[in-house]
Amino acid sequence: MLIEKPLILITNDDGDFAKGIAVLTELMTQLGEVVVVAPDGPRSAQSNALTVTQPIRFHLLEEHDGLTRYSCSGTPTDCVKLAINEIVPRKPDLLVSGINHGSNAAVNVIYSGTMGAVLEGCENGIPSVGFSICDYSPDADFSAFAPYIVEIARKVLANGLDHGICLNVNAPSGPIKGMKVARQCDGRWVKEIVKKTDPRDRAYYWLTGEFENHEPESTDTDEWALANGLVSVVPTKIDMTSHEQLSKIADLLK
Repeated sequence: MLIEKPLILITNDDGDFAKGIAVLTELMTQLGEVVVVAPDGPRSAQSNALTVTQPIRFHLLEEHDGLTRYSCSGTPTDCVKLAINEIVPRKPDLLVSGINHGSNAAVNVIYSGTMGAVLEGCENGIPSVGFSICDYSPDADFSAFAPYIVEIARKVLANGLDHGICLNVNAPSGPIKGMKVARQCDGRWVKEIVKKTDPRDRAYYWLTGEFENHEPESTDTDEWALANGLVSVVPTKIDMTSHEQLSKIADLLK
């Protein structure tokens, strides 16, 4: 009897030739049949953006035993929608996104194209995990992170995730001391705009910023875990309702 291998869908927001997605693809081929559908260039900070004003196109990059790779003109979320509806032969057993070059911890989760793709997979009932590392270098070293990626992916494949729940996994750069299931840190970006002037004396602006941790002493957050050399795993959910506020807001609006 032929045993069907798990089908793993991979995407990212750094583009189809980023080192992070190459490493993730190599790791996932250890666990199942892999289909990669990734943007044809960088799509960082796209969140759940969709392409609605022009057509989306894709083309085959390579195909051989256990691995098929496509390049897509759209966003990370477009890639997932396209893959599910037009490319993969059946519903994937796992969706993984990344490995992102740069942190998606704390409030970054709401901007992240990496996690936008993960949330799209989750919305479609696919166990989904985003992987990121706190290193923006195009040649980032993922070697210390790799065993944790395989372990997490293997366990999610075996056990699944609850409805509406996905995982946001971040790793520190450099040596890793372990792994911690954590909550999203409360913080925000400050000093976000740099103003410049062009040769015609016209103003233009670059996004930049510094992350301000509002609870640096809390030891149960993703930012604390990363600062202490730990991989952070944050269970993240589709339902954005503040359930604990329902009665309060109902009373407020009476």
